[in-house]
Amino acid sequence: MLIRKIILVLTLLLATAATADEIHWAKDFKSGIEKAEKEKKPVLFVFSRHTCKYCVILEKTTFEDKRVVKALNNDFISIIAYSDEHDAMPQELWRPGTPTIWFLKSDGKPMFQPLMGAVKADAFLQALGIVKTEFDKSKIKTINGNKK
Repeated sequence: MLIRKIILVLTLLLATAATADEIHWAKDFKSGIEKAEKEKKPVLFVFSRHTCKYCVILEKTTFEDKRVVKALNNDFISIIAYSDEHDAMPQELWRPGTPTIWFLKSDGKPMFQPLMGAVKADAFLQALGIVKTEFDKSKIKTINGNKK
């Protein structure tokens, strides 16, 4: 019985370690927004394409950077939609180029204009910091009754 418990604990630890270095992507836009509203977090929404050179660069560099993964998994709800998979996304977020990187409020409304192209990890981390700060300020305003 003790050996089974040890094996179970080790299996769980290995499974957790394997996913700790990956962004926890929502399964789709709708469920991601629902989760963001429930958890009161800002949203990273990426419109991408598997055959896009700069989308691949973004995913293989910035989105695999441990600092970026940690920041996104702790402070954001992350959603990705692929145009070549015909993933659902709001029409107002569509742009002709990929990757398109949006930062959204919990309700799915844009906080800023989108970033376009592959963004290096250090610059992306700076953007995440700015978005989180602005989002937190807007939460405080909402709590105090000054909703904009």
